[in-house]
Order: sequence, then structure tokens, then C-alpha cells
Amino acid sequence: MSHVFFFLHMIGMLALGFYLVLPFILGRVEKLSAPAKEGTLSAIGGLNRFAQYGLVIQLITGGYLMSQGEYSVVWMIIVVVLLLALFAIGGIMSKPLRLAAAGIRENRDVSAETGKIRTLSAVLSVTLLLMVFFMVYNQIV
Repeated sequence: MSHVFFFLHMIGMLALGFYLVLPFILGRVEKLSAPAKEGTLSAIGGLNRFAQYGLVIQLITGGYLMSQGEYSVVWMIIVVVLLLALFAIGGIMSKPLRLAAAGIRENRDVSAETGKIRTLSAVLSVTLLLMVFFMVYNQIV
């Protein structure tokens, strides 16, 4: 049974891979035309929602896998805090994504929203890299 949960855990991790490439995608958005920018931000919003479902998979399968293994309490606390941070930052980023797409449709200046999105995406990437580090090196802590 744990092999099935491990497989599902890896599938959830693939969904989170979007957060690693997001800062690079957002770096190119400013050079696009307004309709292309709106479409890109809408697509990023949908992919963010998909990654949030991946986080739910990670929560369920990771909780099961943690209960089956021998991990230190410090490591479990770090991993849970990082997972909650990924949930929170991904959720916070959804509002500026919605506002930026709507602002482009209304021909408003959306530089404030895109700045927030870029910052949050960088924080998401770093948080996910930290999570992967602690997953790979779970014996350090």
C-alpha cells in the first residue's frame, strides 16, 4: 500500500513543479502584448489551482508516508510548516492573478499586481526548493 501512496506522492510533486518554473515564465510576461498577457495570467491562475490540488495530494500521501516511517520530530515540523507555507503563498497569489487579468481587460495599470505575483512566485520557488532539500536529506535534522 505504501508503494501506491509513494507513487501518488510523486504525481503530486510533479504538479508542484509548476512553481519552480513560474518565476521564469513571469519574467517574460512583461514583453507580451495585452491580450497575450491576459491569457498568460489566466493560464497561470489555472495552473496555480492545479498545483493547489497537487498540494492536497502531497498533504494526504505525505501524512500517510510519515506515519509509516521513522522521522525525527524536528524534520516533521519543518516539512509541515513548509507545506503550509506553500498552501498559503499559492492561495495568496491567486488574488493578484485574478486582479491582474481583470485589469488588463479593463486597460488599467497592473504593475502593482504583477510585482506581487513575481515576488510571491519567487518565494514559492524557494520554499519548494527547501521542501525538496528536506525530502532528499531527511537524515540531516
